[in-house]
Amino acid sequence: MKLNKAATTLAIALAAFASQSALAQVKIGVVSSATGPTALVGIPQKNTVPLLPAKIGDLSVEYIPLDDASDPTASVTAVKKLISEQNVDAIIGPSGSPNAMGVIQFVADAGVPLLAPVGTAAVVTPMDDKKKWVFKTTQNDDIIARALVGHMVKAGVKTVGFIGVGDPYGENWYKVFSALAEKNGMKIVANERFQRQDASVTGQSLKILAAKPDAVLVAAAGGPAVLPQTTLVEQGYKGQIYQTHGAALPDFLKLGGKKVEGTILAASLMLVLPEIADSHPSKKIASEYIAAYEKAHGTKPATFGANVFDAGLLLQQAIPAAAKVAKPGTKEFRAALRDSLEQTRELVGTQGIYNMSATDHSGFDERGRVLIAVRDGAWTLAK
Repeated sequence: MKLNKAATTLAIALAAFASQSALAQVKIGVVSSATGPTALVGIPQKNTVPLLPAKIGDLSVEYIPLDDASDPTASVTAVKKLISEQNVDAIIGPSGSPNAMGVIQFVADAGVPLLAPVGTAAVVTPMDDKKKWVFKTTQNDDIIARALVGHMVKAGVKTVGFIGVGDPYGENWYKVFSALAEKNGMKIVANERFQRQDASVTGQSLKILAAKPDAVLVAAAGGPAVLPQTTLVEQGYKGQIYQTHGAALPDFLKLGGKKVEGTILAASLMLVLPEIADSHPSKKIASEYIAAYEKAHGTKPATFGANVFDAGLLLQQAIPAAAKVAKPGTKEFRAALRDSLEQTRELVGTQGIYNMSATDHSGFDERGRVLIAVRDGAWTLAK
C-alpha cells in the first residue's frame, strides 16, 4: 500500500511538472549596458527587468538579461545568442544608440521584434524593411528638439554652439537640430564631436568659446553628457546651456553639481512628477513604477529604466493578440507580435502615450515631454 501510494504521489508530481512544462512560454531577451561608459543608462534598465510582467494572459514570460558592457560588438554577439540559442520571441535593448543601430540587420533577418530604449530616432527612421522590426520606447529627437528650439526663440538666442557624441545619437541630433535652428533664424557657429569614453573635451570646448555663441546644446546620453558642460563652465562660458533627454538622470545632477545649475532640457515628466497635474494620463503609472523601483533597489530610477518598463507595457498589450495567431517560439508568433505592436493605440506609458503605425514606431507626441530646468540642484518645470 505504501509503495502504491508513493507511486501515485510520484505520478501526480510528474503530471504536474509535465503540465507546467507544457504551458506556453514567451521568451524575451534583454540586452543592457550595465557596465562600461553607458552604465548610467544601462544599470536602471537592467534593474527594471524584475519589475516586468512574469505572466501575460495565460502565458508565462521568461526574461533573459545580458550585459554588453557598452560595446556595440558585444551587443551583436548577445543578440545573435538570444536568437540562435534561446529562440527569443522579442528583444528589449540595447542601451546605447550605436549598439542598437548595429543589431537591426540581425533582428530583421531573424524576424524578431526589437524594442529599443535608445535616444536616436535613426533606429526607426526612415522606415524600411529592416527597421519595421524595431520599436522605440523613447521620445524621438524632433519632439525634444522642438521644445528646446522654442525656448531658444523666446530667449532671443541667435547663435548656437553644438557639441555631441560622435555616434548615431549625436549625429542624428545635429541633423534634426540644425534644420530646426535654420528654420527659426538661428546660426550654428560651432559644431564639435567627442567620444563617450573621452576623459577630456578641452579642445572642443575652446573652439566653442572662441565662436562666442549665445547658447550651447550638448547632445549626449548618460554620464558623457556632463563633461562638455562642466568643461565649458570651468573655462568661463556664461551663456545658456541646453541638454537633450539623454541627460535625464539623477547622476547628471550629482556629477555636475553647481556647474549644471540653470541647464534647460526637454525630457520625461518623471523628472518633475510632483509638479505634473494629476490629470496627466501618465502620472499614475509613472508613480507606480518609481515606487516599485525604489522598493526593489532603494533608489529612484533614471528615466532610462522607464524606457524598459514601457517596453514591458507594450509587450503586455501586444502578446495576447499575437498568441491568437500562433504559439510562442515560432516565426509566425514573432511576425504577429510585430504586427500587434504596430497596432498600438493610446497606450499609457510612464513617459507619455504610445500611438504606433506602419510609419511611426516611436508613437510619442508632445504629451511625452516637458521643458525642465535645473534649479538649486534639482529638476523643476521650466518657467
